[in-house]
Amino acid sequence: MAGVFVIAQGGGPTAVINQTVAGAALEVRKRFPKAKVLGSRHGVRGLRKGDFIDLSALSENDLRRFGNTPNAGLGSTRDKPDDKYCAEILAALKQAGAEAFIYIGGNDTAGTMQILDRAGSDIAFIHAPKTIDNDLAENDHTPGFISAAWFTAAAFWSVDLDFRAMPGIYAGIVMGRHAGFLTASGAAWRKHDADGPHLVYLPEHGFSMKQFLDDVRAVREKHGRCVIAMSEGVRGEDGRPLMETLREQIERDAHGNVQLSGGDLGVAVQGALGEAFPKVRVRVDTFGYLPRGFATMASDVDRSEAFAAGAFAVATCSERSCSVGLQFDGVRTVFRRVPLAAVAGKTRLMPEEFMAPSGRELSPDGRAYFDRLLPPPPDHLPPLL
Repeated sequence: MAGVFVIAQGGGPTAVINQTVAGAALEVRKRFPKAKVLGSRHGVRGLRKGDFIDLSALSENDLRRFGNTPNAGLGSTRDKPDDKYCAEILAALKQAGAEAFIYIGGNDTAGTMQILDRAGSDIAFIHAPKTIDNDLAENDHTPGFISAAWFTAAAFWSVDLDFRAMPGIYAGIVMGRHAGFLTASGAAWRKHDADGPHLVYLPEHGFSMKQFLDDVRAVREKHGRCVIAMSEGVRGEDGRPLMETLREQIERDAHGNVQLSGGDLGVAVQGALGEAFPKVRVRVDTFGYLPRGFATMASDVDRSEAFAAGAFAVATCSERSCSVGLQFDGVRTVFRRVPLAAVAGKTRLMPEEFMAPSGRELSPDGRAYFDRLLPPPPDHLPPLL
């Protein structure tokens, strides 16, 4: 393959998504010295207009500096292409002379690649994984997740020290529509019963406000404070996202999903806690976008794996279309080709065995999973209280 490689980024940015671009571009340079690498501005939105950046013109040093920069440096998009949109993408790729298209993103991105691949062109469509939600099928974990989980673990570890000093109730609302991996990572550094977060609420388990308040009351009676990690996608006992019951007018994104990134859930939780515990210090934060591309907390492992995912995407182009899967062989993370259909539109949920029977804290299996992926907590002297 000595022609043109096109690379694009889709969906929400991460701390290491640019590493995948750099890994792919440098692998093309190594394997196919005469090939050109074009980066599409703002994902498929720019691609169908032929809006490209010539990545071949960048030095290796600049590509590696770009890789170390958080968030999507080529620009991203939430567009969900239909058949007509995909036909325009395909026409733009042919116009550019592309032999391979590498699209970095989540399961919706894989779905776009599946539509393009079914069109029957000679172009290799390679989906490179990315998402802080860690919810891609056929993956043990995804590039971007480790860094976001590290931020989340550190945030809850830090705020727990705050609430040891000045007891009260704290809840952090964490991104995660269907899968609770990122929220659960808030408990990754919890080693003792007294450590926070004491309660973890995930989309995979039904949420009852009454039970929630009872849980908080029990923790306060035991520890004198309560720190809570809650997914923005928590669902009521009827299976609907709690946010749907809190808004009179439901906002939806381009994929038809209820918008969860606002602060409404946090406001509702703070109101319920304040009413139930009127004389107690209560604080609720919505983490929002903070965990997904925090500049100073990109994990070295995450960087390395994101880079390697881009390189693997290029290395496998000659075998035609696929999704790149990061899998654990019992010793290390390995990269494998997986069918686009196995990833497209699918959601990997937090395994049931990762949570204790109560559904409110990590099980030993869950702790082992996060211990394998995240750096250890700082070696500080425990509180003297």
